[in-house]
Amino acid sequence: MDISERLKILMDYYELTPSGLADQIDVQRSSISHLISGRNKPSLDFVMKILETFPEVDLYWFVNGTGEFPLNEKKISEKSNTQFSTIENLEQQKLEFPLENNLMPPTSQETTPILNFNQEDIDQIVIFYKNGLFKNYNQKK
Repeated sequence: MDISERLKILMDYYELTPSGLADQIDVQRSSISHLISGRNKPSLDFVMKILETFPEVDLYWFVNGTGEFPLNEKKISEKSNTQFSTIENLEQQKLEFPLENNLMPPTSQETTPILNFNQEDIDQIVIFYKNGLFKNYNQKK
């Protein structure tokens, strides 16, 4: 089953037409048409809009067909407690670590909130922006 078929299953489950889905997640109607026909693959921004709008959709099911759809309520609450949804929780905590020159541009000797890891434990840091872009920082070895 490819992603266009999973998109059709999602629309059937929520009783949406392609134009209704486009309006619901705020994308152009032609985008849905191109995805359903298999002409285009979904962007990260599109996938994120689906996941934010429809909590019963599992990322792995939607992207590669593994997992289940729809998620039951227990799994929906577990989904909301993943590492990506706890960034706001981390910002509220007062955990600190010194900035590493090879991971972030040196601005000062201040500390930044993050989980408590040794430098050797960190392989890469990826920052996802709301507009669908991301920045990847790899540790130089």
